[in-house]
Amino acid sequence: MTATAVAEIDDRLTRTHPLVTLLRRPEVGAAVAALAVFTFFSVSTQTFLTPAGISTWLYSASLFGIMAVAVALLMIGGEFDLSAGAMTGTAGLIVGVVTTEWGVNIWLGMLLALAAALSIGAGNAFIVMKTGLPSFIVTLATFFILQGCNLAVTKLVTGTVAIQGMGSVPGFDQVKVAFGSSFAFLGMDVKISIVWWIVLTLLATWVLLRTRGGNWIFAVGGEATSSRQAGVPVLKVKVGLFMTTAGAAWLVGMLQLFDVSTVQATTGIGQEFIYIICAVVGGCLLTGGYGSAIGAALGALIYGMTLQGIVFAQWDNNWLKAFLGGMLLLAVLVNLSVRRQTGARS
Repeated sequence: MTATAVAEIDDRLTRTHPLVTLLRRPEVGAAVAALAVFTFFSVSTQTFLTPAGISTWLYSASLFGIMAVAVALLMIGGEFDLSAGAMTGTAGLIVGVVTTEWGVNIWLGMLLALAAALSIGAGNAFIVMKTGLPSFIVTLATFFILQGCNLAVTKLVTGTVAIQGMGSVPGFDQVKVAFGSSFAFLGMDVKISIVWWIVLTLLATWVLLRTRGGNWIFAVGGEATSSRQAGVPVLKVKVGLFMTTAGAAWLVGMLQLFDVSTVQATTGIGQEFIYIICAVVGGCLLTGGYGSAIGAALGALIYGMTLQGIVFAQWDNNWLKAFLGGMLLLAVLVNLSVRRQTGARS
């Protein structure tokens, strides 16, 4: 037998079946879980599949989904951001304070909030990269700083821990079109945040799978030292990822602010773990280098459907926490299995 024939046989033996390749995709598990949750609440409740019910759980999922997609990109890059939840409140509070208390133009106020968020994100990245400290610790510190400032500064300026009266700010109605409006679609009242969620998920997927930047994200998450030696701008990638998470937090802050016309100083506190859970359920490895933006979006969809499904079923809301814990544990076990299989193949 010739060497060419042997090579052809080896290639056939090592060729992976398309179904196996599909099952190795990080978002497949989340898609199956989403279908199961959807089916369960569709059967067990009468409200879940009504136009109002669908609108409700899609809106809830969209706010978590925007952040989950950004957090997934960061996790694929090998980092965490525990300040993401508090950042959503910070962004909304900055706009609320400068417009209602100091009369700043609403568009300028939004730009100031965006600049502040991006600066905090870049600051997190530089501290992590320059000191070598774990991003978990650095962003946990940022979380407490933001939480304290959100409460203390808001109370100092306004005398309360909430910003109200945004509806009377000049230009509010114009901004609301892009960040707080809704439109009718197939009998449903669709919030604009759902459109933002879908667009950003598709954009993030394109970046990960079709661009050099996406390759860099996977590379630095898998092995930063080797990536640096191969010429990948690791610092640039990490700063970009932290700023992306901060920018997403700003967007969610604006979507919430212009939807309800008010923001609390405690807005977003505690939600950072939900974002991470959604990303992990969507297939992101805690060790970095593996994951999917679509998977994270599906993780958020699972959470949104469960959050509202429990309400529609009139269950004790504490079951949501139990579900989150079980979902996280199951996702980590699945991810561990994937990592071991990946290691075996390599």
